[in-house]
Amino acid sequence: MKIPSTMNVPVVPLMAVALAWCVGVAMPSATASFPVVRQLKPLGVVRGEESTVTFIGDRVGDAHTVLVDVPGIEIIEVKAIDGKSVSVKLKADAKLSPGLYPVRLVTKTGISNLRLIGVGAMPIVQEVEPNNDFAAPQSIQLNHTVEGVVDREDLDHYQIELKAGQRLTAEIEGIRLGYSINNQNILDPYIAILDEGRFEVATSDDSSLLQQDGVCSFQAEKDGMYTVVVRDSAFGGSSINGYRLHVGTFPRPVAAIPSGGVPGSVLKANMVSIDGSVTEASVQLPSETADQWGVVMEDESGISPSPNWIRVNDLPVVMETEPNDVYTTAPMFEAPAAFCGVIEKEGDYDCFSFECKKGQKFRVQCYARNILRSPLDALLNVFGPDNKTIQSSDDAGGMMDPFIEFTAPADGKHTIRIYDQLRGGSPIHHYRIEVTPADPTFELTLKELRRDEASVVSVPIGGYTAAMVTATRKGYNGEIHMELAGLPPGVTATPYPVPSGRAEIPVLFTAAADASHAASLFMIAGHGDEKNFSVMGKLSQQHKLMLGQNRRHMWSYDTQRAAMAVTEAAPFQIELVQPATPILRSGSKDLMVRVTRNEGFEDEIRIRTLYNPPGIGVNNSRKIEKGKSETLIPITANGSAAVGKWPLILVASYPGSNGTAEVTTPAIMLDVQESLFKYEFPRTAAETGTEASVSIAMEVLREHPGEAEVELVGLPNGVTSTQGVQKIAADTTTVTFPITVAADAKVGKHKTLVCISRVKVGEETIIQTTGTGELRIDKPLPPKVDAPKAEPKPAEKKPAAPAAPKPLSRLEQLRQLKNQ
Repeated sequence: MKIPSTMNVPVVPLMAVALAWCVGVAMPSATASFPVVRQLKPLGVVRGEESTVTFIGDRVGDAHTVLVDVPGIEIIEVKAIDGKSVSVKLKADAKLSPGLYPVRLVTKTGISNLRLIGVGAMPIVQEVEPNNDFAAPQSIQLNHTVEGVVDREDLDHYQIELKAGQRLTAEIEGIRLGYSINNQNILDPYIAILDEGRFEVATSDDSSLLQQDGVCSFQAEKDGMYTVVVRDSAFGGSSINGYRLHVGTFPRPVAAIPSGGVPGSVLKANMVSIDGSVTEASVQLPSETADQWGVVMEDESGISPSPNWIRVNDLPVVMETEPNDVYTTAPMFEAPAAFCGVIEKEGDYDCFSFECKKGQKFRVQCYARNILRSPLDALLNVFGPDNKTIQSSDDAGGMMDPFIEFTAPADGKHTIRIYDQLRGGSPIHHYRIEVTPADPTFELTLKELRRDEASVVSVPIGGYTAAMVTATRKGYNGEIHMELAGLPPGVTATPYPVPSGRAEIPVLFTAAADASHAASLFMIAGHGDEKNFSVMGKLSQQHKLMLGQNRRHMWSYDTQRAAMAVTEAAPFQIELVQPATPILRSGSKDLMVRVTRNEGFEDEIRIRTLYNPPGIGVNNSRKIEKGKSETLIPITANGSAAVGKWPLILVASYPGSNGTAEVTTPAIMLDVQESLFKYEFPRTAAETGTEASVSIAMEVLREHPGEAEVELVGLPNGVTSTQGVQKIAADTTTVTFPITVAADAKVGKHKTLVCISRVKVGEETIIQTTGTGELRIDKPLPPKVDAPKAEPKPAEKKPAAPAAPKPLSRLEQLRQLKNQ
């Protein structure tokens, strides 16, 4: 029951397990002169046989080889048919495990997008139309692979004869074989098994194991004819992206438990079948670690057409032990370890405890949906010695599985609890939780230079190209040094350290003048600085193969190596001249680009930067005019530009034999330094029609290497200075600029004053620009006017004498007497 390697056949007649290489999926599109492959015909081959596959696409007429990411596929002949198709003769090893394998077409002008080709163990049958009608299906035999196309509103019917008790399994590769990063020509397949009464006895749209491809199985209760139907899940379809339908009695495990082991060991795994049965298997694991390793099951009924996925690394495997539902009484284990188990029923919890010391940092990474293709939607909790929650996680880092990094708050038992987010469970809801110290590390990748396309490297014969390496840091912020391996013959690499705290840096590649057209897959590994040499990281790339609406990720493929090709020489040599002086913070500089043209090449060459060092701005609209040999590229540094020496590389685009081609200049080291001068602008005011001065306090921050001067610019219209340029000495503390304000100068506040400092060093000038100051221009005050004489005040009238009282009548006199 043991198989020592991927390429070995089973040694146990009744049941055995073979190994498959890991797949991930991703896909680029083509621009410029890059070739693109849109279709493969056929979509797959039979292992052990020679096959001819036609690669159909654009700009492929100069193809000369095919890169294969894994051993076991031999490329025998590559022959271009025309500019849109290439005939490739290949042979898959007879012991190669069934599955999907990455291939990339290489031309003399570039490398195409990655495509997946199917490798199977069963004979291939091509679809024959018409087969849209249930009453008139295409008859096929059991244990065959059908290749077909589902166009819009199309239904493909395949009829198979079954005996009572015979199991029929149908698995489809649809989205996994496709290529679309613009939400077009996408086949999202739906499959069903129908009985003679046209009733669906088994169906599948998506599946946890195959994601948006399906698999279903049915055991016949009686002899009869059964029909497998293939359509698009939304009755759409694609005439470009077809499918491979595997129909047979082959075993179809949907989970391998435990989900991984130690390199070089024999894994005792339970293979859980789609029908619920469990088969014990012995799996010989590879001698090296693997983030995703495929296990393919084989028995007397056949071999599964695609793998189940496990992980292989140095962590000891710990299987759950029941009862372990209650986190306060969870069984104790040692960490680091890989805790494996199954959420086997609804409402199930699994808990694992381990000892921690106060201050210890751990990473807890769960693998379920993302790598293992388990149906488990995992949720993790970490509890401290006081049984209080330290941290919880559902999905994390853009992945479908949880991740936690925590620091132990105290000595004692810490517990991990895992369960399904929706409280589901089944015998295939399996998982692997890797608990490791949170040691510093980093990951490397090649930065996408074209959106959603994994970067490839094309090095022109006798020329240069470059790629951007991006580092994702985890607990390490120091310098990263890189080493490359696996380059094509005649190609050398110049890696630069990724500076502390930074995320990216270019790597320059050079192809010798006598290099020939070749291609290879290369690796990049990195380590920390001298004090952190044990901090390690390596390259990985995601190739996006299927993007839906709003560029939603549907299917991708991950690789641990990048692709490189030696391509046709450029019709010129290009140089970015190394400046002799630095660029200052808040400074500017012109960079000289020169070309030496081959005889007969006079076309325009457009220039842009591969990347900009932090805080550096570059004018990317410049070009070397037709027939010219040089141009100046203006660059600027802002006030917080990263000080240090940075590799700067320019990309030159020109008309090539297969569209727009690109090469790069060799790198220069751009020296970014601190500013030389500091200025403090006062608020200056002046009136129209007068003279004034602008006195600016300044400080010479450090010794400058030549004669220095400062010019005041940004004066408003109507304002001039007779001494707009002033010399700067080492002890200068103030510069004063006399100004004349014209009578018609615009009145108001002008926040436009700028000081441009220049230091002449040989043939170059160091320039620093500092701003901004304020000049307020006022209108003169109007002349004083004498106040008018005050008019005499009129004499005040004396109040009139009071009038004599009116005599009282006799009746009024009597009333007063009565009131007294």
